[in-house]
Amino acid sequence: MRCPCTSGDTYDSCCGPVLSGTIAAPTAVRLMRSRFTAFATGDAAYLLRSWHPTTRPAELELDPDIRWTRLDILDTAAGGPFDAAGVVAFEAFFRERGAPGSMRERSRFLRENRMWTYLDGKLDV
Repeated sequence: MRCPCTSGDTYDSCCGPVLSGTIAAPTAVRLMRSRFTAFATGDAAYLLRSWHPTTRPAELELDPDIRWTRLDILDTAAGGPFDAAGVVAFEAFFRERGAPGSMRERSRFLRENRMWTYLDGKLDV
């Protein structure tokens, strides 16, 4: 099965090992892709685990009426395996009750103790 993050790889060689905790995301982009996959597969627990503790909500409820269908990475700044921070701009496509939609965001990520986490994001409108 192809990975929901639309990288072109299979789930088992892309986001699957990151979501299961077998490997840590080596870059901010890879964490972004894994978080998109978590939204697409309804894995709220992973989303909370990969969220920086200073901005993480106490709980997260995913909307069952939204089906995430595609992720386009638009731009990146830093976020490599040896960086401490990174930014990923993306557009995520979805269907809500059959109607198509998309959202754009510039997400900030931090790398601490060799682990990337999602810090926050600003919607591009």
